[in-house]
Amino acid sequence: MSDSEYTPAGSVGATNEEPEPIKAVPLRRPGRWIAAIVVGALLALFVYGALTNEAYRWDIYARYLFDERISAAAWKTIQLTVLAMAIAIVLGVILAVMRLSSNPVLKTVAWVYLWVFRGTPVYVQLVFWGLFPAIYKQLDLGIPFVHQFVHIDLQGLNAAFLFAIIGLGLNEAAYMAEIVRAGVNSVGEGQTEASVALGMTWSQTMRRTVLPQAMRVIIPPTGNELIGMLKTTSLVSAIPYTLELYGRTRDISGANFQPIPLLMVAATWYLAITSVLMIGQYYLERYFSKGATRELTTRQLQALADAEGKPLIVEPGTAHLPDAPGGERK
Repeated sequence: MSDSEYTPAGSVGATNEEPEPIKAVPLRRPGRWIAAIVVGALLALFVYGALTNEAYRWDIYARYLFDERISAAAWKTIQLTVLAMAIAIVLGVILAVMRLSSNPVLKTVAWVYLWVFRGTPVYVQLVFWGLFPAIYKQLDLGIPFVHQFVHIDLQGLNAAFLFAIIGLGLNEAAYMAEIVRAGVNSVGEGQTEASVALGMTWSQTMRRTVLPQAMRVIIPPTGNELIGMLKTTSLVSAIPYTLELYGRTRDISGANFQPIPLLMVAATWYLAITSVLMIGQYYLERYFSKGATRELTTRQLQALADAEGKPLIVEPGTAHLPDAPGGERK
């Protein structure tokens, strides 16, 4: 084509014909397909080997998977996890506030607590709590050297479950304190200064300004610690307490001499509970991450559409269903 025949788009004399659509060819990635085939083949070989290996004893696995003793032990494991994490979160927030305080005594006490409980293995701490009744045979509550109101005989107290909760909670509180402190420090100082300028007190600033923004940083590691706590409950046999999931399966395997299928049963229950916790963590993270990205949620899109008096059209597969009336799907 000569220069005289060329007419730039938008110039006088240019045609109004629509340009031909661009035919985009997706980028071919043969490496992905090769990797998928290799991984699929290895997975198939592993599954076939596990199904044909008599050591797994899948009949024993199926018999004990929903056994009443196993389900009761799983419930005890959930109780240990929830109660210990409740203690850890409350005490961790207190320790984090002490670390952030300008009082040197509070900062020192919090630092020593973290130094002790983060510096020693949790199994050693649980063994100590198991020996607690032997160290302190009696617990007296009252006015020292004057009058004692309550006398508790620790040796005659069968409280292995309570000591397990205390041991796990006190250990986890040291890690939760650092998580909370990191979340609070992630909020800019300007947020605190603006809240003080509005006349808010320190507690109001923390509750209404700092903590809501810090939760976006606190939730992910807290979810990881919760899942870690679920698995750490398998160590409470050091107290000793054996009514949780791993201890119960170990006792049953000691009676029928089938440790492998019982370990598979425990692993299945741990995976099931962990999956539920991961789903809950996902929705918590999504809730507290509102406003952190520029991507609008369906509810925000619905509010904009209602403000403009237009129906909301959601493309299939690109967003969730409208969570407010007035929208429609195309």
